[in-house]
Amino acid sequence: MKGLAAGLGVVFLSPILIAGTGMMLASSADAVQSSGAFSSCLSDIDTAKVAEQVAKILDGASGKDVHVEGLDLPAEQIPNAAKIVATGLSLDVPTKGQIIALATAMQESRMRNLNYGDRDSLGLFQQRPSQGWGTAEQIRDPIYASEQFYKHLLKVDGWQQMTVTQAAQAVQKSGLPDAYAQWENLATALQAAIAKTFPGGGDTDQSKEPPTSRTDCALSQDGSGFGRIPEGSVPKGYAIPKDADPKARKAIAWAMQQLGTLYQWGGSCTDPHGPDPIGRCDCSSLMQQAYAHAGVTLTRTTYTQVNEGKAVSPARLEPGDLIFSRGTASRPEHVGMYMGEGLVIEAPRTTKPVRITPIKDWTILAARRVL
Repeated sequence: MKGLAAGLGVVFLSPILIAGTGMMLASSADAVQSSGAFSSCLSDIDTAKVAEQVAKILDGASGKDVHVEGLDLPAEQIPNAAKIVATGLSLDVPTKGQIIALATAMQESRMRNLNYGDRDSLGLFQQRPSQGWGTAEQIRDPIYASEQFYKHLLKVDGWQQMTVTQAAQAVQKSGLPDAYAQWENLATALQAAIAKTFPGGGDTDQSKEPPTSRTDCALSQDGSGFGRIPEGSVPKGYAIPKDADPKARKAIAWAMQQLGTLYQWGGSCTDPHGPDPIGRCDCSSLMQQAYAHAGVTLTRTTYTQVNEGKAVSPARLEPGDLIFSRGTASRPEHVGMYMGEGLVIEAPRTTKPVRITPIKDWTILAARRVL
């Protein structure tokens, strides 16, 4: 079976996929930082459009003019997705299993063959050599990593009756068990589009229909209704939701008082309006100090704040929840605070002020409720 999967990598994946391996191995921290628009759910995916864009990449297009909602680097991500689907087909994994694998890879690595991760995690699925997934070299092989994911999935009793996120969690045992749901619609569209490019891959009715166990992953608001939000300002019509937790209200209110103050990496956020740059805020110190003024103690960095409180689904955010982006789900590089109404307050990066942004502009890796 392993030989068959490897053969698919040569026979069915086409020269562009093989030639792209070096590019995938060169994934870097710069590539991880995403600026693509993505709300906490990708709903109403245009599957025909996805199929058109996937075909362009697999036919050798550069990716410069290819646009798939949720994919920031389609020239890298689509070939990786194709290898996941090809491996699933070679192992006779049902369509739903392929969708689960794609959603998992999107959550764990954004479908990039990463050479780093939390502790010794590597590759598309952030598998760990120390946990018996294989050697580092093996895990960095997308076909091997996909094969291992599928083998573990098929051993899960009743996985086909589970939701996508439940099945993914049964394999991955993530600290963010609800996070996979946000990628289900995109994974479904990618699987259908890619399977059609393989001999016999798109022949079954199952591959043409969406899975029956859909997860409700759509936020009611994505912030787009406020239009363009000038940096450092409060969108017209926004008010902290009255039903927000009182401590969350205090934290949001304090963070809003820092709007317009410049970002300072490593800044303590203890004197954001003062003359000393070290008193200004970076992303995690803004969260820490906002909650300190509400009587809640948080740790200092994004790497530790992602373990604060409890994990929540990005589909069920409440005002005051922390949301994380850039990097990986277990080791994110940026954090902001959900304000309700589809808005997030953040200290974004050097030269930028504390600002409010719509959640549709966030690629959410994780969400935590600290109250």
